[in-house]
Amino acid sequence: MSARITAATTLRVLQQIRHDPRTIALLLVVPGALLWLLNEMLGGPAFDRLGAPMVGLFPFISMFLVTSIAMLRERTTGTLERLMTMPMAKLDLLAGYAIAFALMATLQALITSGVAFLLLGLDASGSTGLVIFLAVIDAVLGSALGLLASAFASSEFQAVQFMPAFVLPQILLCGLLVPREQMSAGLDAVASVLPLTFAYDALHAVSIEGADLGGVGDEIAVLVGFVAAGIALAALTLRRRTA
Repeated sequence: MSARITAATTLRVLQQIRHDPRTIALLLVVPGALLWLLNEMLGGPAFDRLGAPMVGLFPFISMFLVTSIAMLRERTTGTLERLMTMPMAKLDLLAGYAIAFALMATLQALITSGVAFLLLGLDASGSTGLVIFLAVIDAVLGSALGLLASAFASSEFQAVQFMPAFVLPQILLCGLLVPREQMSAGLDAVASVLPLTFAYDALHAVSIEGADLGGVGDEIAVLVGFVAAGIALAALTLRRRTA
């Protein structure tokens, strides 16, 4: 693995994003705007209950969508195929993409959290810094799963279809709308292995129950594992070609 090649890939991806104002708006503006809308609709204790989990869920959703489409473009336009003819490791390529989107995910989570806590007055029982940290992890998780999802789509339309097929069921089952203890045993069993469930559990524990870092350590470890698994599986979908 070459640090120079990884850094060059990261820089190229960031430059592509910089020249796409609509993507920048989707990543940096839309999550905060949705939180403002949620605050206008609910306000008070209801917003405090749902706001903190959404600080993590909104970045997850937008990063999943943007990353899957961006990586799909690389595959369908031939850019990825040309890169794979070069003497570079798969990990160099994936690490470059992962770092670029992780940086965007971090910036997005910080802006979204700033809107929630500073502008909208979101009140969390636990540490605000820990909520922000979890939001960053969730955004990075969305990027990692987006890299993997791009391998199973042949068009941008198909990539968008992963939202209702893969992300929406997780939102419905994670416990945000209906507590998991009120679900049937089968649905609860499915929810217990979905990444967004662990993301929601951690955010809920910190924002509502006042848990500290040790209290959500298991959830964080699982989320980091999902990130690593997503990137590793995405690497398996890259086929080495000769020029």
